[in-house]
Amino acid sequence: MRALVYDAFGATPRVTQRPDPVAGPGDAVVRVVRTGLCRSDWHGWRGHDPDIAAFPHVPGHELAGVVESVGDGVDAGWVGRAVTAPFVFACGECPTCAAGDGQVCPQQRQPGFTDPGSFAELVVVRAAGTNLVALPDGVPATTAAGLGCRVATAHRAVVARGRVGAGECVLVLGCGGVGLAAVQVAAARGARVCAVDVDATSREHALAAGAETTLDGSVGEADLVAAVVDWSDGGAHLAVDAVGSPATARTGILALRRRGRHVQVGLLPPSAGRADIPMERVIGWELDVLGSHGMAAADYPALLADVAAGRLDLAGLTAPGDAVGLEEAGRLLTTLGTTPSRGMVLVDPTR
Repeated sequence: MRALVYDAFGATPRVTQRPDPVAGPGDAVVRVVRTGLCRSDWHGWRGHDPDIAAFPHVPGHELAGVVESVGDGVDAGWVGRAVTAPFVFACGECPTCAAGDGQVCPQQRQPGFTDPGSFAELVVVRAAGTNLVALPDGVPATTAAGLGCRVATAHRAVVARGRVGAGECVLVLGCGGVGLAAVQVAAARGARVCAVDVDATSREHALAAGAETTLDGSVGEADLVAAVVDWSDGGAHLAVDAVGSPATARTGILALRRRGRHVQVGLLPPSAGRADIPMERVIGWELDVLGSHGMAAADYPALLADVAAGRLDLAGLTAPGDAVGLEEAGRLLTTLGTTPSRGMVLVDPTR
């Protein structure tokens, strides 16, 4: 199969031929129709994730395609079905999974990190009976590839973790794939949304996604917090940090009203430095500070229903133009740390 690999952290990605994977017991092999290019892939390429331990490495963790084959113990009825899967492959057997929290399974595997990823024509989905998600007719694989990380993560962060309500003021920090999806989800539930980004074009995308207003993230912390407090008449009910930096994490908390909720979605790898969280504010104002890590496969039906009904417009979140090929995906991967988002980039691994 064709695949994109890199031979060391920071090395130039290259397209090569790799052996076709074989489905082991409990696994499925999916022929990838589209896969998404995500900033988390960049973090992996830069060496920010210790789960990447063997080279050459195939990145990619957002996927949609068709089940090619299944291993022992997996229902053969999956073969030929259009599917997606979360970026966390839960084991499906531990107490955490039994409680419905597969997104934080202690035995989890992740394509593109612990395992070879989806920037390839074929990818293995571990514990397929737990992690395969059938796509409804209204959600084709050619548009569903962004669900696995950014959209699913944003949906769970805003709805399940953030408990957004109609009429609430929601602050979204960062207007990349996760941030724009968070804007759409919050707006679809009747919330007022203020989106923040340093890039003017990204802020325009946020307005198109349903934000009521936007703010330039390059201004100082005090000015940004003051602007949010003024817009929301006392502070945001909910803040979602979709960037993942010490500065944005702190800003999200300081911009909340009393009893507000901050949901941390953007990764905060140790290389970024420790976030200076004002715990005295958290205590005195009874703020909720919550992490959010993807979405378990069992929770996908509500997300897919929103997509199929048009409440979430994946086409509106996708970068203009056709899906790129593997060579271009490799070039774009190396730029994600410095280039403003233009929406979700989808990759066609056959190109």
